[in-house]
Amino acid sequence: MDILLKYFDDFTAVQLEQLKALEGLYQEWNEKINVISRKDIGSLYEKHVLHSLSIATMFRFRPGTQIADLGSGGGFPGVPLAIFFPEAEFLLVDSIGKKLKVVDGIAEAIGLKNIRTRHCRIEEVKDKKFDFVVSRAVAPLKDLWQWSRPLIRKDNTTHTIRLIEKGEHAPGLICLKGGDLAREISESGTRPHIIAISDLFTEPYFEEKYLVYVPK
Repeated sequence: MDILLKYFDDFTAVQLEQLKALEGLYQEWNEKINVISRKDIGSLYEKHVLHSLSIATMFRFRPGTQIADLGSGGGFPGVPLAIFFPEAEFLLVDSIGKKLKVVDGIAEAIGLKNIRTRHCRIEEVKDKKFDFVVSRAVAPLKDLWQWSRPLIRKDNTTHTIRLIEKGEHAPGLICLKGGDLAREISESGTRPHIIAISDLFTEPYFEEKYLVYVPK
């Protein structure tokens, strides 16, 4: 928990309680349904929560923003982001239902009201458009963009310019990735913005980890 306070100093009392509760809840759920590697459960706040919150250092989700977490698994990055942005709305999608059972249980336990889950493949979501799709180490960028693009609402040029003037971002895909991305980006046909997470957080774990943003 201390590692979060190293980089963020504006949590509310409610957010602090929710974040503190995550460690015990994930340890308890992980005994029943393995959603986090056994070797990583002791580094939950660094490798999962802080990693997820790297998105919050660069992106501002205004009240009412609609976000889909593609292949959310046990709730990353969706759960930490939902805590950080309580007035944004999150849909966490995964094809493995038991993982979403963990998300539902944790959200209920900490009183997280801005999360919904859906047990399906992201391609099956046809009834909703989103401002952003977020994802963490799920698939190559080419696939992520192919799946996400139809779900991201269209934005007009004037609105996009206004967002940029406010230091905000146009609708798009935000994913957490690692390693050498050159080939993956080339094959995707996209022109993403790349942010090195090691420029945000100094821990060795974040070397060669990146935020990849593809605006629509």
